[in-house]
Formats: sequence, structure tokens, C-alpha cells
Amino acid sequence: MHTVALTKGVPDFREGKVSFDEDGHLERGKTPTVMNPNDKVALRAALQAKVRHGGTVSLLSMGPPGYGEVLQEGMESVYADDLYLLSDREMAAADTWATSITVATGLSKLDPEPELVVAGFKTADGETGHTGPQTTWCHHMNDELPDRSLVTHVVALDVDPDAGTLRAKRLVKGDVAEIETVETDLPALVVTDPEFEPSYRKAAHRLRYRDLREEATERAESYEEHLTTWNHEDLNLDPDFIGLDGSPTIVAGVDPIPKGPSEREATMVSPDDADGMDAVVDELAPFAGGD
Repeated sequence: MHTVALTKGVPDFREGKVSFDEDGHLERGKTPTVMNPNDKVALRAALQAKVRHGGTVSLLSMGPPGYGEVLQEGMESVYADDLYLLSDREMAAADTWATSITVATGLSKLDPEPELVVAGFKTADGETGHTGPQTTWCHHMNDELPDRSLVTHVVALDVDPDAGTLRAKRLVKGDVAEIETVETDLPALVVTDPEFEPSYRKAAHRLRYRDLREEATERAESYEEHLTTWNHEDLNLDPDFIGLDGSPTIVAGVDPIPKGPSEREATMVSPDDADGMDAVVDELAPFAGGD
């Protein structure tokens, strides 16, 4: 079974060094980047599929060349066999719609085409949660590709590659939170909920987990050898439908995120300073609810 995990690099907001151009577009090449936190949940789901059912796992992302380090981190996390980066200037400044068109096209170029695609709930820089579902919709727009089921808010997952089915528990959020179980045919795209937890019930799974981890650690050291980069020409994409030109979203304005103060007032107290320790206890006691 071929599983693909989607991931994205997002600005490291902790550093407060987020760069925008004069039109309000994020300059990713000038901004420190980390892996999107919700994607780490999706990676755990993809790893579970590999541990339980074998096959291969690919990691796919769209972004600037600097995303190589994000993919390297992902290879170590999901024990991926190969990496794919969709990257060139024509793809830059894309909104979720233009991103989904590009990602869906990249998925269709993979050989073999994946039975299972796993995406994170939302990104830390966009917070829309659109890309996973929109990627499925863009896939359906291509009449030459088989339909791909979509299951969102997944908290538990089981795949039967032989039967070509997927069974998932998904979180339903409304007036009352509840869990529903759904079953669908492969191929499918799964959007994991932050509450997703992988499960390895068999000893054989845990042993395979260990073996895969050792292999992936070695492979990630030379991740460039396993990285394929495709530009818009490789994907046969019209620049008018991707990147900034293909994005209907209009940025009305951007508010910069201030960096936290590098220095803060602090009082150093030594453990053998009785008066100083008494002062610490007096300071903390109200927060502990005691006298």
C-alpha cells in the first residue's frame, strides 16, 4: 500500500521574525520555518499505516527550496521512503485553492498513485482547514482519476488493503461531542483531528516500529538522495491557475506579530538562602490555593 502524508512549513512565530512584502504576502524565504504542528498528527497516522500494513510512505509538500529541512524532519517522524517537493516561483503566494490544485496534481503524478493520503487538520499560518478537503475536490475534477473518498476529524484509523476499505472513527462536534464510525473504499484522503492517537496493539507492530525507526534515522541523514522536486512545468500546470495568479483570496491587511522581550526581570534565589526561599513560597502560595 502506498501512503502519502502532506506537510507544510509554517513561520516560526516564536521567533517573531516573520517577513512580509509590501503587498502583505508572506516572504517564506526570509522567514524561519518549522513543520506545521497539526501535520505531525497526520504523520503519526501515516506511520501507523506503514507499521501495520507495510508498503511505502511518501511525504509531499509545496513550498520554497528551504522546505528540504522540514521534509527531512518529516522523514525521521514518519519513516518515509521518499520525499516530494513542489516548488518554483510560479507557485508562490498561493491561497488554499491554488495550493490544492498544485498538490492534487502532484499526487496524481506519483507512481504508484497512493491508496491513502493523510493531511493535518489546519495550518498554523492560515487556520482555514481548507487544503485537505479542497485537494480531494480538485482530484475529483480530473475525469481521468478515480474518485477519492474524504474523511475528516479522524481520531482512529484502520485500513484493510486487501479489501480496499478504510474504517475510521471521527469526532463530530456540535451541541454534543460524539464519535461516529464510518467505512469507505480506497483510495481515500483522511484529515486527522488533533485528538488522533496511533495504536500498536500487537507485539509484531511494536517490533516493526523499532526496525523502521532505525532505517529512517539513517535514511534521513542523506535525505537529498530521496528528494524529488517538481516545478509547474514538470506538473504541466498553467501559471494562470496556480500561485498568486490563481488565488482568488485577497489579503486586506497584515498585522505584524511582535517579538517577545529577549530580557525579562528575574531574581536569582539560592536554595541555601532561607529568606529568599521564604519569599518564593510567599509568592507562589496564592496560586497553589494554600495559605
